[in-house]
Amino acid sequence: MKTLKKYLVVICFVISVILIVIASRVYPGGSFIDKNAIGFNWLQNFMSNLFTSKALNGSENSGWILALIGMAFHSVAYGIFFINMSKKIVSKPWTAILKYIGIANMILIFLIATPLHDLGVFSIILTLLGLFTITIFILKSKLHVFKFFCISCLLTYYCFFIFYGISYWSIAIILQKVYMICSMLLVLGLEYFTKQKDYV
Repeated sequence: MKTLKKYLVVICFVISVILIVIASRVYPGGSFIDKNAIGFNWLQNFMSNLFTSKALNGSENSGWILALIGMAFHSVAYGIFFINMSKKIVSKPWTAILKYIGIANMILIFLIATPLHDLGVFSIILTLLGLFTITIFILKSKLHVFKFFCISCLLTYYCFFIFYGISYWSIAIILQKVYMICSMLLVLGLEYFTKQKDYV
Protein backbone atom coordinates (compact mmCIF):
# COMPACT_ATOMS: atom_id res chain seq x y z
CA MET A 1 0.00 0.00 0.00
CA LYS A 2 2.88 2.37 0.83
CA THR A 3 4.50 1.65 -2.55
CA LEU A 4 1.19 2.22 -4.34
CA LYS A 5 0.75 5.56 -2.59
CA LYS A 6 4.31 6.59 -3.48
CA TYR A 7 3.86 5.92 -7.18
CA LEU A 8 0.18 6.81 -7.48
CA VAL A 9 0.82 9.90 -9.64
CA VAL A 10 2.86 8.03 -12.24
CA ILE A 11 0.41 5.09 -12.19
CA CYS A 12 -2.50 7.45 -12.87
CA PHE A 13 -0.60 9.15 -15.70
CA VAL A 14 0.33 5.83 -17.32
CA ILE A 15 -3.25 4.55 -17.18
CA SER A 16 -4.50 7.88 -18.50
CA VAL A 17 -2.09 7.90 -21.46
CA ILE A 18 -2.86 4.27 -22.35
CA LEU A 19 -6.63 4.83 -22.34
CA ILE A 20 -6.42 8.07 -24.32
CA VAL A 21 -4.09 6.51 -26.92
CA ILE A 22 -6.53 3.59 -27.33
CA ALA A 23 -9.40 6.08 -27.65
CA SER A 24 -7.47 7.94 -30.35
CA ARG A 25 -6.96 4.71 -32.27
CA VAL A 26 -10.71 4.04 -32.51
CA TYR A 27 -11.73 7.65 -33.16
CA PRO A 28 -13.68 7.59 -36.48
CA GLY A 29 -12.44 10.87 -37.90
CA GLY A 30 -12.94 14.55 -38.50
CA SER A 31 -11.05 17.58 -37.20
CA PHE A 32 -11.34 21.36 -37.14
CA ILE A 33 -9.01 21.46 -40.11
CA ASP A 34 -10.65 18.67 -42.13
CA LYS A 35 -14.15 17.45 -41.22
CA ASN A 36 -13.77 14.45 -43.53
CA ALA A 37 -10.41 13.28 -42.18
CA ILE A 38 -10.10 9.62 -41.28
CA GLY A 39 -9.11 8.73 -37.72
CA PHE A 40 -7.49 10.89 -35.05
CA ASN A 41 -4.54 12.99 -36.18
CA TRP A 42 -2.37 14.29 -33.33
CA LEU A 43 -1.39 17.26 -35.48
CA GLN A 44 -4.94 18.17 -36.52
CA ASN A 45 -7.24 17.16 -33.64
CA PHE A 46 -7.72 18.73 -30.25
CA MET A 47 -7.82 16.26 -27.35
CA SER A 48 -11.40 17.33 -26.66
CA ASN A 49 -12.46 15.65 -29.94
CA LEU A 50 -11.98 12.30 -28.19
CA PHE A 51 -14.51 13.06 -25.44
CA THR A 52 -17.67 13.31 -27.53
CA SER A 53 -19.92 10.36 -28.36
CA LYS A 54 -20.10 11.58 -31.96
CA ALA A 55 -16.98 12.39 -33.96
CA LEU A 56 -16.62 15.55 -36.02
CA ASN A 57 -17.28 13.59 -39.22
CA GLY A 58 -20.68 12.58 -37.83
CA SER A 59 -19.83 8.95 -36.99
CA GLU A 60 -20.37 7.35 -33.60
CA ASN A 61 -17.25 7.57 -31.45
CA SER A 62 -17.01 4.25 -29.61
CA GLY A 63 -13.85 5.26 -27.74
CA TRP A 64 -15.22 8.31 -25.94
CA ILE A 65 -15.81 6.41 -22.69
CA LEU A 66 -12.16 5.28 -22.64
CA ALA A 67 -11.04 8.86 -23.16
CA LEU A 68 -13.38 9.96 -20.36
CA ILE A 69 -11.93 7.41 -17.92
CA GLY A 70 -8.44 8.36 -19.05
CA MET A 71 -9.19 12.00 -18.24
CA ALA A 72 -10.45 10.96 -14.80
CA PHE A 73 -7.09 9.34 -14.03
CA HIS A 74 -5.35 12.42 -15.45
CA SER A 75 -7.26 14.70 -13.08
CA VAL A 76 -6.52 12.48 -10.08
CA ALA A 77 -2.79 12.55 -10.92
CA TYR A 78 -2.72 16.36 -10.96
CA GLY A 79 -4.81 16.58 -7.81
CA ILE A 80 -2.51 14.25 -5.87
CA PHE A 81 0.56 16.08 -7.20
CA PHE A 82 -0.57 19.48 -5.93
CA ILE A 83 -1.60 18.01 -2.59
CA ASN A 84 1.81 16.32 -2.25
CA MET A 85 3.63 19.51 -3.27
CA SER A 86 1.69 21.45 -0.65
CA LYS A 87 3.43 19.33 1.97
CA LYS A 88 6.86 20.30 0.59
CA ILE A 89 6.26 24.06 0.62
CA VAL A 90 7.28 25.65 3.93
CA SER A 91 5.02 28.72 3.57
CA LYS A 92 1.73 27.85 5.31
CA PRO A 93 -0.53 30.16 3.23
CA TRP A 94 0.81 28.69 -0.02
CA THR A 95 0.62 25.20 1.44
CA ALA A 96 -3.13 25.67 1.89
CA ILE A 97 -3.53 27.21 -1.58
CA LEU A 98 -1.76 24.31 -3.32
CA LYS A 99 -3.79 21.81 -1.33
CA TYR A 100 -7.08 23.42 -2.38
CA ILE A 101 -5.90 23.65 -5.99
CA GLY A 102 -5.22 19.91 -5.88
CA ILE A 103 -8.65 19.09 -4.49
CA ALA A 104 -10.41 21.40 -6.97
CA ASN A 105 -8.46 20.06 -9.95
CA MET A 106 -9.52 16.48 -9.22
CA ILE A 107 -13.01 17.61 -10.19
CA LEU A 108 -12.44 20.45 -12.64
CA ILE A 109 -9.88 18.77 -14.93
CA PHE A 110 -12.29 15.86 -15.39
CA LEU A 111 -15.10 18.27 -16.33
CA ILE A 112 -13.12 19.27 -19.43
CA ALA A 113 -14.09 15.89 -20.89
CA THR A 114 -17.81 16.38 -20.17
CA PRO A 115 -20.57 18.68 -21.44
CA LEU A 116 -19.46 21.01 -18.61
CA HIS A 117 -16.26 21.64 -20.57
CA ASP A 118 -16.40 25.43 -20.15
CA LEU A 119 -16.53 25.08 -16.35
CA GLY A 120 -13.64 22.63 -16.48
CA VAL A 121 -11.51 25.23 -18.24
CA PHE A 122 -11.12 26.89 -14.82
CA SER A 123 -8.84 23.95 -13.99
CA ILE A 124 -6.30 25.36 -16.46
CA ILE A 125 -6.29 28.65 -14.56
CA LEU A 126 -5.84 26.80 -11.26
CA THR A 127 -3.12 24.59 -12.74
CA LEU A 128 -1.26 27.64 -14.00
CA LEU A 129 -1.61 29.31 -10.59
CA GLY A 130 -0.31 26.16 -8.91
CA LEU A 131 2.62 25.76 -11.30
CA PHE A 132 3.41 29.49 -11.07
CA THR A 133 3.47 29.23 -7.26
CA ILE A 134 5.74 26.20 -7.39
CA THR A 135 7.96 27.97 -9.92
CA ILE A 136 8.44 30.90 -7.52
CA PHE A 137 9.66 28.53 -4.83
CA ILE A 138 11.82 26.62 -7.31
CA LEU A 139 13.47 29.87 -8.44
CA LYS A 140 14.42 30.55 -4.81
CA SER A 141 15.91 27.07 -4.44
CA LYS A 142 19.10 25.42 -5.66
CA LEU A 143 17.17 23.23 -8.11
CA HIS A 144 18.66 24.90 -11.18
CA VAL A 145 17.51 22.26 -13.70
CA PHE A 146 13.92 22.53 -12.49
CA LYS A 147 14.06 26.32 -12.81
CA PHE A 148 14.50 25.87 -16.56
CA PHE A 149 11.78 23.22 -16.79
CA CYS A 150 9.26 25.24 -14.76
CA ILE A 151 9.70 28.37 -16.89
CA SER A 152 9.61 26.35 -20.13
CA CYS A 153 6.43 24.58 -19.07
CA LEU A 154 4.67 27.85 -18.23
CA LEU A 155 5.76 29.34 -21.55
CA THR A 156 4.20 26.44 -23.48
CA TYR A 157 0.90 27.08 -21.67
CA TYR A 158 0.95 30.79 -22.47
CA CYS A 159 1.91 30.20 -26.12
CA PHE A 160 -0.99 27.79 -26.48
CA PHE A 161 -3.45 30.35 -25.10
CA ILE A 162 -2.13 33.01 -27.45
CA PHE A 163 -2.49 30.91 -30.60
CA TYR A 164 -5.82 29.46 -29.43
CA GLY A 165 -7.09 32.95 -28.69
CA ILE A 166 -6.27 34.19 -32.20
CA SER A 167 -7.78 31.01 -33.71
CA TYR A 168 -4.50 29.82 -35.21
CA TRP A 169 -5.70 26.23 -34.93
CA SER A 170 -2.83 24.40 -36.64
CA ILE A 171 -0.30 25.76 -34.13
CA ALA A 172 -2.66 25.65 -31.13
CA ILE A 173 -3.36 21.95 -31.70
CA ILE A 174 0.35 21.12 -31.65
CA LEU A 175 1.04 23.34 -28.65
CA GLN A 176 -1.76 21.62 -26.74
CA LYS A 177 0.14 18.33 -26.97
CA VAL A 178 3.45 20.06 -26.18
CA TYR A 179 2.21 21.69 -22.98
CA MET A 180 0.50 18.48 -21.85
CA ILE A 181 3.71 16.47 -22.28
CA CYS A 182 5.88 19.18 -20.70
CA SER A 183 3.47 19.52 -17.80
CA MET A 184 3.34 15.78 -17.10
CA LEU A 185 7.14 15.47 -17.23
CA LEU A 186 7.51 18.45 -14.90
CA VAL A 187 4.95 17.00 -12.48
CA LEU A 188 6.72 13.64 -12.42
CA GLY A 189 10.10 15.30 -11.94
CA LEU A 190 8.91 17.50 -9.07
CA GLU A 191 6.96 14.65 -7.50
CA TYR A 192 9.87 12.24 -7.26
CA PHE A 193 13.02 14.37 -7.19
CA THR A 194 12.25 17.15 -4.73
CA LYS A 195 11.99 17.28 -0.96
CA GLN A 196 10.73 19.84 1.52
CA LYS A 197 14.25 21.05 2.34
CA ASP A 198 14.67 22.12 -1.30
CA TYR A 199 12.29 25.03 -0.68
CA VAL A 200 13.69 26.30 2.59
